Amino acid sequence: RTSVRVMFTGLLIVQKYGGSSVADPEKIKSVARRVAESAAQGHRVVVVVSAMGKTTDALVALAAAITPTPDPREMDMLLATGEQVTIGLLAMALQSIGYPACSFTGPQVGLITDEVHTKARIRRISAERIGAALAVGKIVVVAGFQGMTETGEITTLGRGGSDLTGVALAAALKADVCEIFTDVDGVYTADPNVVPEARKLARVSYDEMLEMASLGATVLQSRSVEFAKKYGVPVHVRSTFKPDPGTLVTREDDSMEEVVVTGITHDRGQAKVSILRVPDRPGIAAQVFGALGAQSIVVDMIVQNISRDGFTDISFTLPRADRARAEQVLAIVAKDIGAAGVAADDRVAKISVVGVGMRSHAGVAAQMFAILSKDGINIQMISTSEIAVSCVIEDKYTELAVRALHDAFDLAKEP
Repeated sequence: RTSVRVMFTGLLIVQKYGGSSVADPEKIKSVARRVAESAAQGHRVVVVVSAMGKTTDALVALAAAITPTPDPREMDMLLATGEQVTIGLLAMALQSIGYPACSFTGPQVGLITDEVHTKARIRRISAERIGAALAVGKIVVVAGFQGMTETGEITTLGRGGSDLTGVALAAALKADVCEIFTDVDGVYTADPNVVPEARKLARVSYDEMLEMASLGATVLQSRSVEFAKKYGVPVHVRSTFKPDPGTLVTREDDSMEEVVVTGITHDRGQAKVSILRVPDRPGIAAQVFGALGAQSIVVDMIVQNISRDGFTDISFTLPRADRARAEQVLAIVAKDIGAAGVAADDRVAKISVVGVGMRSHAGVAAQMFAILSKDGINIQMISTSEIAVSCVIEDKYTELAVRALHDAFDLAKEP
């Protein structure tokens, strides 16, 4: 093969490719060609990749075949292998078309995390090895989703963690842009699989994207958006399979506030848990949610009913995957505090209306409630922020609710 000599005079770009983009050898070769195009234009390129296709799901299934309760440390040892396969293959693919490249795992680039296995948080990145490789003209390929603790234990960053790796590396390297390549070509006003007429957004603010990601939009991991906002990293969401411009996630400007509602999100991965007849006295809520926090279980919406006869019910939502663990924890807490018991329901979904324009426009919540009522959809819980209104409803009404809200707020129309 002939080695291509590239003069890196342009931008420093971090590109991230998801599992569907590198699902097989041909797709990896295609990604290599796309990366090479950026390098040929004089840009320095760092590439972050996920495990191939459904590899992570297959590894989770393997663990489940061994034990229903795998040790979190050993789970990280297992899951981190998926990305290591991809980085080696992509580096080989780049070398085979004449572009010098080298691959690194998360620990090798100094991505240091806390000690919470399977959902670790990044503490710092040294990135010295990346800088050295870029300085000698190499394309750097990094394993997403993984890092290590101060004591050298391998950790993973949770579902969608490769997005976080990409944005964090872009921040550490002071990159000009972080491009997130995926199987969709941008951020839409709603899930196009649910609303065929959903419109691709040219730009969204960090705050809008953060709300949309945390409320169910699966295009970007919410923690990656937090990181991007904190360090001012421009994030460009693009399709691996189309050359079209995607969606730029960036700082808010005045024009964004003119649009009242930017998008509708839904999350079917929720569960609702209630602690029944809790004694209504100081310190009880701290005891309940402290026990969940100690197990790294993240709680979303919380509702406490009005006290009657000195007792109340506390209900909250959490990721469906954590429901069984939460029930185990709360069964002990309920006994300790003298509550009547714990009830859980998986048949719920969260529907949200998001838009920075809601800061300066009234009546969005009332309009949302009226639309759901018109279609006979009962609201079980409500949560609001400055730029979002969320409702928990019965899961079977999810698609009906999303389509009705998208139509009512006229989101298919260009603003």
